[in-house]
Amino acid sequence: MRRLFGTDGVRGVANRDLTAELAYRLGFAAACVLGQRPGGAGGRSFFLIGKDTRTSGDMLEAALTAGIMAAGVDVHLVGIIPTPGVAYLTRMSHAAAGVMISASHNPVEDNGIKFFGGDGFKLIDAMEDEIEAMMDRAKECERPVGTGVGRRTDHGLDASDYVDFLVGTVKHRFDGLNVAIDAANGAAYDVAKAVFTSLGATVFAFADRADGEFINVNCGSTYPDFIAQKVRETGADVGFAFDGDADRLIAVDERGDTVDGDRAMLICGRHMLAQGELRGHTIVTTVMSNYGFVKAARDLGIELVRTAVGDRYVMEAMREGGFILGGEQSGHVIFLNYNTTGDGILTALQLLGVMVETKRPLSELAAVMRSYPQVLVNVRVKDKTAWRSNEAIAEAIRLAEEAIGGDGRILVRESGTEPIVRVMAEGSTEAAVRGLVDAIVEVVERELG
Repeated sequence: MRRLFGTDGVRGVANRDLTAELAYRLGFAAACVLGQRPGGAGGRSFFLIGKDTRTSGDMLEAALTAGIMAAGVDVHLVGIIPTPGVAYLTRMSHAAAGVMISASHNPVEDNGIKFFGGDGFKLIDAMEDEIEAMMDRAKECERPVGTGVGRRTDHGLDASDYVDFLVGTVKHRFDGLNVAIDAANGAAYDVAKAVFTSLGATVFAFADRADGEFINVNCGSTYPDFIAQKVRETGADVGFAFDGDADRLIAVDERGDTVDGDRAMLICGRHMLAQGELRGHTIVTTVMSNYGFVKAARDLGIELVRTAVGDRYVMEAMREGGFILGGEQSGHVIFLNYNTTGDGILTALQLLGVMVETKRPLSELAAVMRSYPQVLVNVRVKDKTAWRSNEAIAEAIRLAEEAIGGDGRILVRESGTEPIVRVMAEGSTEAAVRGLVDAIVEVVERELG
């Protein structure tokens, strides 16, 4: 049976896959599993719920709230707020759990529900499985009556508390800097501007409507051409594009050139290393980081810990190793000394901080690495794990690795959600790596297609 929770909570088309009925059951089960931590009014346990701007957010918020309260747990609604804001407020308010209603960079018809424990970290698989199992055993959970029923409460917390937290993470003001922001018409629609304005920057805000009908539409971190164009038009010193729930960032320099998660981590990591602040001299990243990132980190004396794709795996490795910087090429960057999840606005602040302290434009800082051309081909197969034991595919991979030598890499892996084998290569020229990828793909299609 397919697991309800995916790599980042429960997602689907709102009101078709992710229905109000499902949200109610999720809320009830989660409250049964997580709701035993006192902290609300009179010592009552409470959940904190935030959302992005999607049209379906109100419906799912109401259903979740009803389910949680039916289990005897109070609910505090913080309204529209970035995902990392929910993580921060959850741990600072001593909530039993936090819930974010968002489908991140997905289109408006999608939505999702992700849970944070009282410590502000995303739930581990085992805890999600326990909630999922409780959905089928709901009768085992007590249904209180009278004053035992949960209530909507006001703990005095909202997005402004998250703004204050972000402002407090930087050492310098940004007076004189012109910053362009693409808020993706999502959760950062007003928070991002408030943060940078509070620190003295002149802000040009785009895609900053609270109308969720336009969330991620031709804007946001998956469409960096939009903010690049706005930087050129306004003459801004830097541009920042967030996704729908603002847990990831893609930046652009003063020329409009993209600065992805790999470059952001290296810029900050190099600066932290020079300041003696990079714990273990290590950055945690995934196997999808560009080979140029790997070479540059090695040259800088930075160690790398590589994980499977997904910010939750990056976080697990960071916590296990005691590291404080990690993330993904896609723009999920985690500064664990500040927050317990990827945070797009926090990442933007750290980049601006390096610019101010070094007195260098982002284009110069981004030259810390050269991106290697990358070719990725997805091959649809009958059995996505069979490539691991196939001798012909293993030989094709070996020949490609031999051909690319020490100036690139070959990566073959199966998709986590589809019957697909992904074949990727990076090297000094696109023509060279495309030929190597095509050779492996031909064998995969022949053997497994």
